Amino acid sequence: MSANPQKKKFYALNMFDVVDLEKYHAYFSRLPEEAPRYGGRMVAFGRFRDDVAGDLAQRQVLFLVEWESEEAFNSFRDDPDLADLHPLRESGTTSYIWQTFDGPDMSDPADVSLDDVLAVLKP
Repeated sequence: MSANPQKKKFYALNMFDVVDLEKYHAYFSRLPEEAPRYGGRMVAFGRFRDDVAGDLAQRQVLFLVEWESEEAFNSFRDDPDLADLHPLRESGTTSYIWQTFDGPDMSDPADVSLDDVLAVLKP
């Protein structure tokens, strides 16, 4: 069992192609301020480099955002005060994949045990 079994995170994986840089820039320029207000923190981002394995079609860009909880993610996604924000993402991108995952808090990898990993692997 891990040292901090109560510390779970909710992750949103975003993979997409940019079709309108101006619109996506308008979305992304607000994201660093808006996401933390809802419990979100950008963990990683990057540009596609190479197909190593798998059958998913390539996307140009990847973002991984850590959320305090599913409720925090949903509040960001569904808040009517952000009704003008999400259309910028939607119209600035194509081939958008937005998937969510549960997992242990990896802020301190020493707190993650083999039991935590095995729990993620179970259906």
